[in-house]
Amino acid sequence: MTLKVLAIDDSRTMRDLLQVSLSESGFDITLAEDGIDGLDKLDAANPDVVITDINMPRLDGFGVIEAVRAKDAYRATPILVLTTESSPAMKARARDAGATGWIVKPFDDVALASAIRRVSA
Repeated sequence: MTLKVLAIDDSRTMRDLLQVSLSESGFDITLAEDGIDGLDKLDAANPDVVITDINMPRLDGFGVIEAVRAKDAYRATPILVLTTESSPAMKARARDAGATGWIVKPFDDVALASAIRRVSA
């Protein structure tokens, strides 16, 4: 079974990197350019894993995590935060909101694919 990933990031470069990396790793990927776009695409994507940046316009990653967790269908869907932020306070806030894991950019292709497979098992 191919794992479906919804990746939300406001950086076009990061979305392009995620598209290439995750496609080459065998994932079915849907990209969104910010939190609002990500939530708009959530139901159609029906992801096994959500990846979100934190700092984005319109709706940040914390808002994304809370909104995804508020939907019954996605209460248990793993959410990985992929961001340049690394402060313990931000990690704790994301965890409290319902994030499953935290990965600091720049990401390693193999490590990201491994994390996605691990949290979706």
